Amino acid sequence: MSELKKIRETKNLTQEELAEKSGISVRTIQRIEAGTTPKGYTLKTLAASLDVSEKDLLIAEIVKEEIKVEEISLTTENDDSLNVSLIKIINLSSLPLAWFPIANFLPPLLIMLFTKNKSQIVKQIISLQIFLAIISPIIFMLIALLKLGSESVLITMIFLVLANVYIILRNAYEIDKKKELCYRLNFSII
Repeated sequence: MSELKKIRETKNLTQEELAEKSGISVRTIQRIEAGTTPKGYTLKTLAASLDVSEKDLLIAEIVKEEIKVEEISLTTENDDSLNVSLIKIINLSSLPLAWFPIANFLPPLLIMLFTKNKSQIVKQIISLQIFLAIISPIIFMLIALLKLGSESVLITMIFLVLANVYIILRNAYEIDKKKELCYRLNFSII
């Protein structure tokens, strides 16, 4: 049952009454109650007409997306258990270029392409390294532009390299023990 239908029924409104109150056609209300996600003007108008927040009309969709994400991670963990050693190699392959953040994602990316292991955990490893490759030069340039002195630039460079090495080693440890990543992004770049 859609959230719109639940809310409409708790307010003791028929589809026709809601259509009249909101100015949205009965057919549109029927489509939304059948599973179409309301957007833009329709979402705002229905929320205002029912005196609820827009989130309340979308809660079921958000829950469905969270369930799908959890299902994906469970299936990929099972698939990855067969290739734990390969995943550790892909993760640790970033170490030789950890001092050069712009290229630290290239070794794991190349190994992924050659081995054709495109599992979710491998994509997360590479996405994290790409993110670090983007953010490290930005942080470095900010420190350089602030003109805090050559010592602060050197300390920032060392800190960024050590942070990346720590992330790689910590993820390797977690892959070995729990077959998952300790540090990962909430999104995938690749």
